[in-house]
Amino acid sequence: VDCGVEELPNKDVFIGDSSKSCVRLMPRRPFSILTFPMSALGTKFRLDDEDDNELGTTTATQHQTISSKKSVPSIASILSRCTLVRSVIELWATGKTMDDCAQDATSLMSSSSPSSSRTKADREILLKRNFKPEQSWKMTVHTLGSRYTREEQNEMRLKFSALTFPGPVKMENPSNEFIIIREIELDQTGSPVYPRHGLNKVLIPENDARPPLAVYFGRILGGARNWRGGRMEKYSLKNRVYLGPTSMDSELSLIMTNLAQVKNTSFCFDPFVGTGSILLTCALRGAYCLGTDIDIRVLRGRSSDENIYSNFRQYDLPRPDLVRSDNAIYSRHYRGHKPLYDAIVTDPPYGIRAGARKSGSRLENPRPVEEEHRYDHIAQTKPYAVSDVMSDLLDVAARTLVMGGRLCYVIPSMTDFDEQVDLPRHECLKLVHVCYQPLQMELGRRIVAMEKIADYNESKRSDYMSKVWVNGPESADKVAKIRDRLLEAAKKKPG
Repeated sequence: VDCGVEELPNKDVFIGDSSKSCVRLMPRRPFSILTFPMSALGTKFRLDDEDDNELGTTTATQHQTISSKKSVPSIASILSRCTLVRSVIELWATGKTMDDCAQDATSLMSSSSPSSSRTKADREILLKRNFKPEQSWKMTVHTLGSRYTREEQNEMRLKFSALTFPGPVKMENPSNEFIIIREIELDQTGSPVYPRHGLNKVLIPENDARPPLAVYFGRILGGARNWRGGRMEKYSLKNRVYLGPTSMDSELSLIMTNLAQVKNTSFCFDPFVGTGSILLTCALRGAYCLGTDIDIRVLRGRSSDENIYSNFRQYDLPRPDLVRSDNAIYSRHYRGHKPLYDAIVTDPPYGIRAGARKSGSRLENPRPVEEEHRYDHIAQTKPYAVSDVMSDLLDVAARTLVMGGRLCYVIPSMTDFDEQVDLPRHECLKLVHVCYQPLQMELGRRIVAMEKIADYNESKRSDYMSKVWVNGPESADKVAKIRDRLLEAAKKKPG
C-alpha cells in the first residue's frame, strides 16, 4: 500500500522525515502508525480484485477483497486484505494530556470555536457523516501498556462529556464506536518502560505520575479489538486437518501473499508445497494454485481424509493441482513454454527442521531404470545444499514468472547476515521487499519479495547462476551451513 502521509497534529511525539516515509517512528515504539487522508483511499491504495467481501466468507468465490469497481473502497474491504493492521481510526483529536485531547475534540464539535487544524467545512463533513440522532454509540478506553480500573476509565470518559453524542449508548454492536487511546513509552517487546504497577500489583507513584506520550480520540472505522484475532484463529494451524513439521503459520502466509501481490485470478506456484499451507492462503485470495514437491508421501498425505486436499475442503476452496517433481531439474519436468506464473510463493527447505533433497542415486554407478518401470518409478534422492536450493529457485522464477510477477520466499539468517551482499540475486529479478523476523538470539528469517523486470535469456544461464551470490562461497555458506552454525552456537551457550 502506498500511503499518502499527513502529519499527526501532535508532531513532537514523532521523529523522521515525512517526505521519505509514511511510517512515523518513535524510540521504543514496538508498532507503527500510518496516517493518510481519507481522500487517499481511492487514489493511493492498489485496487485489484472484483469483489468487496470479507476474507473468509463461506464460498470460495467470495475470498477476494478490495473492489476495483468502487472509486473509494470501504475500510472493511481494505482491512480484509490486511494482516498486520490492528484497526483503522478516524482521528478527531490529539493532545499531550487527556485534558488537551478532550479540549481539541470539543473544539471540533463547536462551529464557533474552530480548531486551528480544521476548517468549518471539515467539521460539517464529519458531523454530517457521523451524527444521526438514531445512531447508537459507545466509548472505549485503550491504555497501552497500563492497567486502569473501570472507575479510572470512566473518569477519562467524563473528560469528553462535552461532546454530547445524541444517540443511545449501546455496549454491543453500536453504530459508532469512539476510542480514547493513552500512549506511554513501551520497549521493543511491548512492555512499559515505566510500569504503572510493580510485580506485586502495587501502584508505583512516580511512574503513575509520568505524563503520557500522547492521547488520541477518534472513531473506529474498522477493526474492533478482537476482529484480527478471530480471523487468525479461524485459519490457525491448530485447526487444520493436515499438518507437517514445516507448515507455515497462517499469519506469515497471508503476509507473503500480500508481498507477492496475489489476487483474484492469479496463477500461483509453490515448488516446495509440503502440506500446502502457503497455497491455501493463496487460494483464500482467489488464486489458481499449483504445488510441487519431491516427497510423494507428503503429497499423498496420511489417508484419503488427511491430506492437502482435506485442508482446502475444510475452507471450501478449489482443489490445487499437485505434481511430484524436483525443482532442481524443473526444465526437465516441464515443456519449454512462455512465462506462466503470476506469483511464486514458497518456503524452501533450509535444513533446520527438514533437510532439502533432490533427485540422485546414492550409488557411484547406478543402474539405468528399465523401460517397463519408468512409468511409476520414483527416483532416489540425495542431499540438496541450501545454497543450490536458492540458486535454482531464483532461476526457475526468472524463467517462469510473467513480467511484473513476483517471487516471495523465506530465507534463514543469523546475526552476521548482510542483506546487501548475502541475499541471492538475479539479473531478471528486482528486490522489492525484505522483512526480518527474529526467532532466537542468533537466528531469524527474512521474507523476501522480488519482481521480474527482464526476460530470461537461456544462453546466459551460466552467467546468471554464477552471479546469484554476490560474495560467492562466503555468502552461500551463510545459508548453506545454517544448521551447523546453529548447533555450534548452541554448544557455546552456558549450561
